[in-house]
Amino acid sequence: MRSDQVRLNCGITIPVLGLGTYSFDNHRETTQLAVHKALKMGYRHFDTAKIYGSEPALGNALTESMLEGTVKREDVFVTSKLWGSDHDDPVSALNQTLKNLGMEYVDMYLVHWPVRLKPWTCYPVPKEEDFEQQLEFEATWAGMEKCLDMGLCRGIGVSNFSSTKIQRLLDFASVPPAINQVEMHPMWRQSKLREICADNKIHVSAYSPLGGPGNSWGSTAVVESPVIKSIALKHKATPAQVALKWGLTKGASVIVKSFNEERMRENMASFNIKLDDEDLLQIDNLEERKIMRGEYLVNETTSPYRTLGELWDNEI
Repeated sequence: MRSDQVRLNCGITIPVLGLGTYSFDNHRETTQLAVHKALKMGYRHFDTAKIYGSEPALGNALTESMLEGTVKREDVFVTSKLWGSDHDDPVSALNQTLKNLGMEYVDMYLVHWPVRLKPWTCYPVPKEEDFEQQLEFEATWAGMEKCLDMGLCRGIGVSNFSSTKIQRLLDFASVPPAINQVEMHPMWRQSKLREICADNKIHVSAYSPLGGPGNSWGSTAVVESPVIKSIALKHKATPAQVALKWGLTKGASVIVKSFNEERMRENMASFNIKLDDEDLLQIDNLEERKIMRGEYLVNETTSPYRTLGELWDNEI
């Protein structure tokens, strides 16, 4: 197996560097162009979701590249995600995603958040009246397992699940999740979650591995950290490369979201850095703070989560 891939508990391999396709303006041509550039640079893992609105653009770019002979379908790894409004029928939701992508299957299908929403909630920030109070996650996971049985995806997993929620899921799942995609970077290291996931052979995939600079909710704290900057200087690298290499060193795959060609190359070059024990120790001593906190999924009336502590099971 190549060093830039890891094997998942469902038997398939995932490239450890992925390109995220979420962008605030979700401009179709811009996304397609970025995917074409990424493929030429060697990116083979692409991350999307129903709620990003980028499935059609990603699908178009991949289809064009396949027709041109740049890549074969089996060469690329495509992840998409089940939105909260579709928890009652993952099969129909995934069929719609496949239609959007113009594909017969995705490689990985994730439950985007442990939150069930009313069927009409097709926007990222739910209103108070959009929440379902009962999570009914056993039924949702049975639907995810059905997607797998039907061959609509090659693996199933979750996103934004705490250690506690992972353990609850394992209590009833016939098929364990292959992946838990969560925020993870040098200033939110997820050590407890990584340990629980490793014990259960669940791969951790890191979104916002640079702390989400450039996103409305993101922060430049990671790439501006004096510690990260000094490690970068020592290795003749950039702070972004240090942050990504840290994630890779911890066994995670990292999903980067830059459509800037220079940065895309810079991110790809993070494989070439070798962090030493002193670097890792310095990073382990950084103060931690979760950036994507999901405040908009918490309220005191309609959400199943009254507080952030409940959403994250006090792992925040």
